Amino acid sequence: QVQLVESGGGLVQAGGSLRLSCVASGRTYAMGWFRQAPGQEREFVAAIRWSAGNTYYADSVKGRFAISRHNANLTVYLQMNSLKPEDTAVYSCAAGYGDHITRAYGYAYWGQGTQVTVSS
Repeated sequence: QVQLVESGGGLVQAGGSLRLSCVASGRTYAMGWFRQAPGQEREFVAAIRWSAGNTYYADSVKGRFAISRHNANLTVYLQMNSLKPEDTAVYSCAAGYGDHITRAYGYAYWGQGTQVTVSS
């Protein structure tokens, strides 16, 4: 069992930045960030493989968001820049062992989520 704890959410104006953190209690194959806005389905945001550091992004966040990891601290970060009101959602990190790391079913463990609100 891997425990995940997110932090760093909050309220920011459009064009601003936030950095989310996710601390894992153990190491898996990959970590991902997903988000869910009210009334919408959960969607993939970004993912990273622990060992190789390969990164993957949703088209909607490419060029604005950056995922990174700190191996020693088992922490994954999501740097979010140029935020838009449509980025408003609960952001959750996930940890998994599979290859399908851009899909929610590719993850076995989930954090509780942190709210990100972007005002216009």
